[in-house]
Amino acid sequence: MKSMKIALAIAVLSVPALVKAQSPVNGFMQGKGKGNVVVSYSSESYDKVFLVPTKVDGVPVFNKVTTTSVNVYGTYGISNKVDLQLSVPYIKSKGEASEQVLANLGYTNEMKGLQDISLYAKYNPYNFKIGKGNNIALLGSIGFQAPIGDYKVDQGLQSIIAIGNRATQLNTFIAAHFKGKNGTFLTGTLGYSIRGNDVPSAFISELKAGYANKHFYVDVFAASQLSSKGVDIVNEGFKGAFPLTKVNYNRIGINAYVPVVKGFGITGGFSAYVDGRNLGEASGGYGGVVYSF
Repeated sequence: MKSMKIALAIAVLSVPALVKAQSPVNGFMQGKGKGNVVVSYSSESYDKVFLVPTKVDGVPVFNKVTTTSVNVYGTYGISNKVDLQLSVPYIKSKGEASEQVLANLGYTNEMKGLQDISLYAKYNPYNFKIGKGNNIALLGSIGFQAPIGDYKVDQGLQSIIAIGNRATQLNTFIAAHFKGKNGTFLTGTLGYSIRGNDVPSAFISELKAGYANKHFYVDVFAASQLSSKGVDIVNEGFKGAFPLTKVNYNRIGINAYVPVVKGFGITGGFSAYVDGRNLGEASGGYGGVVYSF
């Protein structure tokens, strides 16, 4: 069905180029021998920080931080029930510290490079028909993420603009996906991320609702993370190692996809943190080109 092929093309939206604040699992499967390749660009910034117990204005040392990235993402159906997903981002993080501050501390306003490679396998073992044309799918995913760049995270306050946390991760997710015959869908996801290098592991959840047909796709989502341990910035136990902090958040956003010509489409979206712990109040958007085969 043509409309379903268009819907499947938006699977890329589950791994946005922005900081990975969404689950890498959605309810759409590619199908055997089908897939997508996406190149996207994103930008987000913040000048307020969610600390404990209150939010503060201004980023220590750097005043404001802007993060941009170029992400290459691909997904491929090795069967009708199993998809593989691969993502590699190049990230640049830039602060706005004064030249005097940089000279006094020996810091730089910019860090950039390849971040982490992510590889996921998604499995759709069960589908249940409800009425005429409606379906509920149960899915599971397991993924591995590891640093491939030589970026640093142990440079004191300089690490406020680090491009990652250098943690190798093993991530597992389960999801339930309802797809209606009229093109509407609802997906709920729950997962757990086991992280190395003393970075706190975390529970990750997401609720996504949307609509897809042959002409366009759109969804809105709410995503959250709850760290299982960690310390708070500037509080007792904090020794300047930012990757070791307890990072919680709630984030909302919107994604969209529009086919342009056969095999190609454009995608874009916007998201923002609305609450959090030990991270910036960031917001931003992304755009990209999708090739579907």
